[in-house]
Amino acid sequence: MPWPWSARRVEATRRAMTTFVSITVEDRSAARAEDAVSAALEEMERLAGLLTRFDGASPLAVLNTEGRLADPPPELRAVLARGLDLHRLSAGAFDPTVAPLVDLYQVHFAAHGGPPDPAERREVQELVGAGHVRLDDGGCRLERTGMALTLDGIAKGYIADRVAEALAARGVRHALVNAGGDIRALGTRASGRPWRVGVQDPRRPGAMVARLALADAAVATSGDYVRCHDLERCHHHTVVPATGASPEAIASVSVSTATAMDADALATAVFVLGRDAGCRLADALPATACLLVMRDGSQSASARWRRV
Repeated sequence: MPWPWSARRVEATRRAMTTFVSITVEDRSAARAEDAVSAALEEMERLAGLLTRFDGASPLAVLNTEGRLADPPPELRAVLARGLDLHRLSAGAFDPTVAPLVDLYQVHFAAHGGPPDPAERREVQELVGAGHVRLDDGGCRLERTGMALTLDGIAKGYIADRVAEALAARGVRHALVNAGGDIRALGTRASGRPWRVGVQDPRRPGAMVARLALADAAVATSGDYVRCHDLERCHHHTVVPATGASPEAIASVSVSTATAMDADALATAVFVLGRDAGCRLADALPATACLLVMRDGSQSASARWRRV
């Protein structure tokens, strides 16, 4: 039963995965909440170390460098397996092998102030394609020399889910985890009411374009404002695997579904697919909805999107 008048609220924020992760817990016992939050933060740091590609000693970095990993940690295997599933479900729109393209744009803008020329892009595109990733009992293999994986579009969501699980394992029933816009609600608030979260306006920092209620569910947002290479935001961290370019018409996509991992990856997939195909994908998946904010300021939503 909820206990709105005696619940204690414990909050903590840490920097991780190039963003800020915040945890909010409501519980009868402040001591229990603080202990759970401390354990959850330790789990977050452990998982971030496993799933980053920027630490040369991490399992993912070793896989990218050597092209194979004989015994992936179970956490890495779980994220890779779900990423490959979502690649198939999205007809290739979500693709963890876009790392060479993402890196090409970042390096080229840093060195030349503009995007790579078509010849450079086509050469790197030969390294993109999740169909050339093999994950089986023998481990994980990248079938083309020079391929590399990025989990930037799925790992934060997975970690938000695991943080929520770590809290639940220590008796917490009411919590909200926000990993840089990938949000997972554990239960409701202590009052029994759902958690209320806002969807950021991609053009007005601090403003919201929508609010929604979450209870034992998740929402994630992908926007052209997060990591962009140019002032016009024509080139940013989301790229179309088939072309290497960033989607032209969309400013942000928010997806709500059961887990933050799926919401994280599906936000990228819908961004790549575009308004019509993206909404069809959301409508085809259970308990899934999306909201798209277009660059012209208009909005489109799938059938199950519900505002509050």
